[in-house]
Amino acid sequence: MKNITILEAGLILRIVLAITMLSAVADRFGIWGAPGSNEVAWGNWENFVVYTQTLNPFATKSVAEILGSIATFFEVLLSLLLLFGFKTRIAALGTAFLMLLFALAMAISVSVKAPFDYSVLTSAAAALLLSTIGKTVFAVDNRI
Repeated sequence: MKNITILEAGLILRIVLAITMLSAVADRFGIWGAPGSNEVAWGNWENFVVYTQTLNPFATKSVAEILGSIATFFEVLLSLLLLFGFKTRIAALGTAFLMLLFALAMAISVSVKAPFDYSVLTSAAAALLLSTIGKTVFAVDNRI
């Protein structure tokens, strides 16, 4: 049996981190099911905005809409960069920063346990690890 290399492990980290963020984005647009469905956190944009307000209690609904839009934009952007392996180190650091922001907001506004329940800190750690690997297999970075 062949041992997995660091470059292949980096590919796995890139894909898993990207899918994790894209899954959350899909949930807030109802792709995983309607609100209240099994395994669905939000089910629509409105519920996601309410959750964004929970994490940012200072935010009005319109501010929460903006914050949710910014978070969604960066989740999609960073996911695509990771999937294609373009600017992987920067995308990984951005992902780690975003996950740490989510973890901090969850810990302050919901509970200290929440970021652990949703593996947000694990994702941040995985992203930090990926940022140290550099180039990975099947990446646009290798062609530049």
